[in-house]
Amino acid sequence: MMGLFSQAGSTFNRVVKPRGSLEGVLNKPPMFYSFADSNDAENRDENEGSIISSLISQLRVGMDLHRVTFPTFVLEPRSMLERITDFMSHPDLIFGAELYDDPEERFVRVLQYYLAGWHIKPKGVKKPYNPVLGEFFRCRYDYPNGTQGFYIAEQVSHHPPVSVFFYISPANHVSIMGELRPKSKFLGNSVSTIMDGENRVTLLGRPDDGEYVITMPNMYARGILFGKMVLELGDTCIAKNEKNGLFCDLEFKTKGFFSGTYNAISGRIRKNSTEVGEVSGRWSHVMDLKNTKTGKKRVLFDAVKDGQNVSPKWVPPEDEQETNESRRLWKDLTQAIQLKDMEKATDAKSLVEDAQREQRKKMDESGEEHIPCFFERRDGQWVPKLQIPTDPMEATKAVQEWIFPHHPTNAPAAPIAQVP
Repeated sequence: MMGLFSQAGSTFNRVVKPRGSLEGVLNKPPMFYSFADSNDAENRDENEGSIISSLISQLRVGMDLHRVTFPTFVLEPRSMLERITDFMSHPDLIFGAELYDDPEERFVRVLQYYLAGWHIKPKGVKKPYNPVLGEFFRCRYDYPNGTQGFYIAEQVSHHPPVSVFFYISPANHVSIMGELRPKSKFLGNSVSTIMDGENRVTLLGRPDDGEYVITMPNMYARGILFGKMVLELGDTCIAKNEKNGLFCDLEFKTKGFFSGTYNAISGRIRKNSTEVGEVSGRWSHVMDLKNTKTGKKRVLFDAVKDGQNVSPKWVPPEDEQETNESRRLWKDLTQAIQLKDMEKATDAKSLVEDAQREQRKKMDESGEEHIPCFFERRDGQWVPKLQIPTDPMEATKAVQEWIFPHHPTNAPAAPIAQVP
């Protein structure tokens, strides 16, 4: 049990700008992001009233929102495929997890990685772009210890929408495979997004552990028609590692009308049927883990203190990206949103979506089936179209050539530090 509450030693005590990065160091975030902001509500601009009126005319309580056109002022200027990278922002929380002999400590390290991915968000209610069929986003991480991480995400289906993603850092012995299948519904003055899907984490240095599987909470956008606009996470998700009999039921709590607080979270870690730990706090601020037997606490993640220490990602220049690569595909929309030119933003968004509708129409008429570029369905799960070598250096080279065939790697895979 002691391993469950020992503090994890970090090999990543600083964040550096990766070679070739085009976005700079992310610990100086863009103006539209808030890190553990104490006031996440947003007041609506006066000129947004007429746009909301047109939105209301499309809505019926309980209806599916997949076909509803949302006004551009509610958009976060990046694709959902890129937003998923928020979960790779704090690699020190999971790197080295396989070096712990205590399976409970390994489970907690995976849990830390997951919980630390929620605090990065735009102020108020903003939703990322809905990826179009065949769209993809890729990036690389160059870590201070000389190792690398790679990320690729692709929209493999449009009806229903399915986003598939894969992250791997071979030298740090971590891979993450996942998919998201969001379903949105109008609830009156709020919109709910049911986040079906899961993360499947593998500690490559502990193959006997099997997968650590984590589901997602649901999202609620409050005050979309009147009042202050607030985005909340709600309901229960589950983290489990069946091979070691470890489970955690996590409840993301929404604020009550008269009581409660925003962004609260609670959870209980079980070893088979025995409770061993209790999670509490706020995912936007500080989350703690308490030993059920001894009452001793440790900090799982402090977003106020450490939230801005985000690992930067390297993304190819837009003029070197494919036409269906996220940043290039949505470039005009992103620029218009950042300039707060909503008319231009609406035109740019319509241009991409109209082209997508025309493409799907042609495919339907010809009977052509979309074939994803990077992923394939195997045994009921999406997996990469790549056989990854077991040797970390060979795996790094293979993944680099698969995701970035025209951008050779320039960082060797160095071994990570041992657990103190």
